[in-house]
Amino acid sequence: MARIVSIASGKGGVGKSVVAANLSLLLAKKGKQVVLADLDIGGADSHILFGLLNPPLTLTDFLSRRVERLEDIAQALPVHSRLRIIPGTGNTLSTANMAYSKKKRLIRHFQEIQADVIVVDIGAGTSYHALDFFLMADHHLAVATPDPTSVLDLYRFIKLAAIRRVLSSFLARDAMAEALSDRDFSSVEEVLDVAGKTDEAGRGIAETTLRTFQPALILNRMSGRSRVNVLQLRKLLKEYVGGDLTLLGEIPDDPAMERAVRSYLPVVECEPASPAAMALGRVADALLQVLTASPSQAA
Repeated sequence: MARIVSIASGKGGVGKSVVAANLSLLLAKKGKQVVLADLDIGGADSHILFGLLNPPLTLTDFLSRRVERLEDIAQALPVHSRLRIIPGTGNTLSTANMAYSKKKRLIRHFQEIQADVIVVDIGAGTSYHALDFFLMADHHLAVATPDPTSVLDLYRFIKLAAIRRVLSSFLARDAMAEALSDRDFSSVEEVLDVAGKTDEAGRGIAETTLRTFQPALILNRMSGRSRVNVLQLRKLLKEYVGGDLTLLGEIPDDPAMERAVRSYLPVVECEPASPAAMALGRVADALLQVLTASPSQAA
């Protein structure tokens, strides 16, 4: 069964899709059969990063049932024989407001894709779509820049993802589901309190769920002036969210990245000796270690 890696960000414009495209290609170059799936609903552009300007099939074809199997949309990319892409949808109202049944069908079909690794490019922000697609994975990566607003949005995204993960763990428990439904929780601790008061085992279940939620951070566009206190961010997340955060790697601010985008190629293919490409290689190595070391534990 394929290992699913979700890549998200708290806000747009941090280079998430570029990071996802480059890591997908690097994993393919390391011998893995990789599928890059663009689930940035309504704002898909991963295919453009590979020069695939007008894909013959997109996620819209699957959601509208013109294509029954999600894997049939996965298209080979000429840049590498082991890399395929599932192009995302266009900016349409029907896809941006995807029905719950369509979302469940989409998530179910990811489990049937034949590959070693599926890299899922999640839309930025904290919509239910973004959170659910992020949490369906075995491994969760978040991309941020040193910009303070990006770090704040990252914290908010991971906090809401943790709340969503805890709430999902109680869906099969009738009393708990009833108590937790129709409530707007602002903190993980609030969820834990309600869970503990409603069900004797509730708080313990929630805390166990949180301990398995360990997202990894990729810092993009780092420079000598960049200041991101990763230790402080980890402390905040541990204290207020309950999950741990690891730093998977840092990517320098490098003009080669923009040149690669303009060339419709990932930077690791366009300028493999550039600082950004070298840093992405180290991140891919770290990710490959994670994929090799731990068993599948999809939410």
